[in-house]
Amino acid sequence: MALFYFLHQIITAPNHLKTFEILKACAYFVGAEILLRMTKGSISYEAGKYLVIVLMIMGMFYKGLSGKGYPYFIYLMFLVPSIFVASTTLSFDANFRTNIAFVLSGPVCLGIAALYCYDKKVNIRQLHKILLFMVLPIIANTAYIFVYNPSVRDVLSGTGSNRSASGGWGANQVSTILGLGMFIMAIRLFTKSPSLGLKILNLAIFSAISFRAIVTFSRGGVITAVIAILAFLGMYYLKVSKKRKSEIIKISLLFLFTIVATWVISSSQTDGYVDLRYANKDHLGREKSDVTTGRGQLFEEELAGFLSNPFFGIGSSRAKDQRIEIDGQGVTSHSETSRLLAEHGMFGVIILLILLFKPLEFRSRNKKSYFFYAFLCFWFATINHSSMRIAAPAFIYALALLNVTYEKNPLHRKQLK
Repeated sequence: MALFYFLHQIITAPNHLKTFEILKACAYFVGAEILLRMTKGSISYEAGKYLVIVLMIMGMFYKGLSGKGYPYFIYLMFLVPSIFVASTTLSFDANFRTNIAFVLSGPVCLGIAALYCYDKKVNIRQLHKILLFMVLPIIANTAYIFVYNPSVRDVLSGTGSNRSASGGWGANQVSTILGLGMFIMAIRLFTKSPSLGLKILNLAIFSAISFRAIVTFSRGGVITAVIAILAFLGMYYLKVSKKRKSEIIKISLLFLFTIVATWVISSSQTDGYVDLRYANKDHLGREKSDVTTGRGQLFEEELAGFLSNPFFGIGSSRAKDQRIEIDGQGVTSHSETSRLLAEHGMFGVIILLILLFKPLEFRSRNKKSYFFYAFLCFWFATINHSSMRIAAPAFIYALALLNVTYEKNPLHRKQLK
């Protein structure tokens, strides 16, 4: 039903609102992706990414593309050689189509979204509405997790990522999407809460999302949210007037109190296990040898893959395939950076350069958006702890490339008599 609603909105919208309606639809499905996976409400596992791709292509049909975004077309072309390499390197037992789709759906989603969004104009009110459409299903997801697991104590099993406390789904993905919810609710607290009632409401929702994110025991999404919030507040504080700066400081004190209270509640509900988790200790208080929980080893293995095949790489999905052959289990990469290098070789190096420097080049010509660095930080932190398992980092990256406009305050001239 949601898809039909958004398609109707896009098709019937006047030409100047097509971009806004498309981005609203994408935002909703990005926010709802994990909830739909949890409840088996999506057609396929990767449906969220495919929907974003289809909607963005619809947008291209209606509104065209900016010629200055051509590096993202090159980026998409450079993903192709790894498919041909994979056809010769993947093991006989590997499902070629499924494996390729799994690792490339995220990067393709990012490329298509970036191509469409590059230099597209939206005003600040529209951007806030887009973020609202993204956070609403995340709030629903939080409510679902509370219903699924009302008592965290009942499912405590140590300081490792907790699937039961994450709504019965992968803690890493749940932590990532809830971290996105934390980030957006923080934005709404500082920019869209004119009254005390709205401030309290937004703080309460932020606290609820934060609590469920913390007790997943998956640190990546929470740390990413903190980085993105700090990047946003830094830029926002520099942009606003002196009067607004003093208001931000007052709200920040209330915000910090809420964060501390949420952490204390989380610690109490987990009998202190969450403190041990973030201190990198096990349930007996012993220091863990690997702060990255195995990600460092995966990163090193993939760098070794790059060094062994530096030009064309080892082929799409080959990194996971090799682990099945050697270890008997296919642990999926958690870092998109090392996976790109290993599986795409020198093409992966160029892809990373495009992804990192093209937004900065865009920023040098368009310095209006105070969301830019926060969006970029969210994307980069996410792809290095959760790869591109969900559509969120791809879409958030694309939002950083929007040309955000601000309405000027009307001049009120005194009438001469």
